Order: sequence, then C-alpha cells, then structure tokens
Amino acid sequence: MRDEHDAHVRASAATTAKAPGPRPPLDPDTARLLARAANARAAVFVEGWSDQAALEALARRRGVDLRGEGVVVVPIGGATNAHRFVAALGPQGLGLALAVLCDAAELAQVRRDVERAGESGRRIAPAAAPGGVKAGVFACDADLEDELIRALGTAAVEAVLEAEGELASFRRFQEQPAQRGRDLHAQLHRFLGTRAGRKIRYGALLVDALDLDRVPCALELVLAHARR
Repeated sequence: MRDEHDAHVRASAATTAKAPGPRPPLDPDTARLLARAANARAAVFVEGWSDQAALEALARRRGVDLRGEGVVVVPIGGATNAHRFVAALGPQGLGLALAVLCDAAELAQVRRDVERAGESGRRIAPAAAPGGVKAGVFACDADLEDELIRALGTAAVEAVLEAEGELASFRRFQEQPAQRGRDLHAQLHRFLGTRAGRKIRYGALLVDALDLDRVPCALELVLAHARR
C-alpha cells in the first residue's frame, strides 16, 4: 500500500508540473518522494517554477544531465518555506546535499533558516558568490527574471516575445496607464508575470536565448555547486 501511495503522489506531482495555468507549490513530503524516486544525492531549492525552468534550461544548454547526476530541482513556493524543505531533505531528513537559489531581498532570511535547520556546515559547503554569499545559498539581484532581462538586453527580450507571438500583446500592455513612464526593462519584467504560465515559459526561453558567457552568476554558481 505504501508503494502504491508513493507512486500516486509522484504521478500527481508530475501531472501538476505539466498542467497549464498557475501551479501549486510542492510540499516537503512530495519533494521527499520525488527525490527518492530520482535516487537523488543533491537538491537545489528555488523559489518558484520559473526558476526551476531556467535552471533546467541552463543545465540542458551546458550538456548536464541533472537526473543522471542525481540532482533534483525543487520549487519551494517562496523563500519563507526554505526551513521546511531543509528539514525534509537535509541531514535530518533524506541527507541530501543542498543548495539554494533565492532573490536578493530574501538572502538574509534564507541563510538564517538554513543555518537554524543545521545546514550551514558539512552538507552545504562554503562557496563564493556575488556579495560574499556562502553556505550554498546564492542570490539573484533583484530576482532571476530581472537578471535574465539585464543579461539579454531589452531588444533581445523583445525579439523573444516576437518569436513567441506576444510582442503585440506587450505593446498593448505598455499603453496601460500603470506602465506609462516606466522604463522598458521594468515593463518587460512586469509583463512576464502577468499571465498564468508565462513566467515559467519565459524562464526557459530567456535562458535559451542567452550567450553562455552572459548567464547570471547566481544561476551558474548554483548549478555548479549542486553538481559538486
């Protein structure tokens, strides 16, 4: 019965991940089951599904088989949930090596939560990152979408929108009263989050459009850290 329950949870989680529209975050128990099913040795915690899409897209472009290397990417539904997932998958849970990708505004809280859960030493080894980030916690400034837009440049992001048939929609969005007077970078950043599933889809598309020497540092470092 237990095996049947585990299989049902795994199937439900996989269906949720592929479904259109807003995706509910994983819970720690489901994340634990997915990690077991993947025979994972390491996990990367990211705030949301769009961050997962971006990280997995980067892995594909780097020729990295995350599953083959025993690495799972776990969307935790926001940085405030980090401590719950560390407890489930860290040394007091499954014993996986961990890394975390978060937004700059959440860095201090995530680091405190990780340390309080007992993950500041052996299982999350110190690693250099922008701003002196250590203990396997890597921060985007201000968030990953912001960094991807900056790395690509606004013209290239608009080219991605055009290729996806959404440039005309973006032009209409720019005419909304709340968007008038904002710079193009800010408009693009807001537009990516205005429709269910769009932010997730563009998480991968923007990484696919990047020159590999312009990948945001935190994204590159968290992938490298997890592989170690």
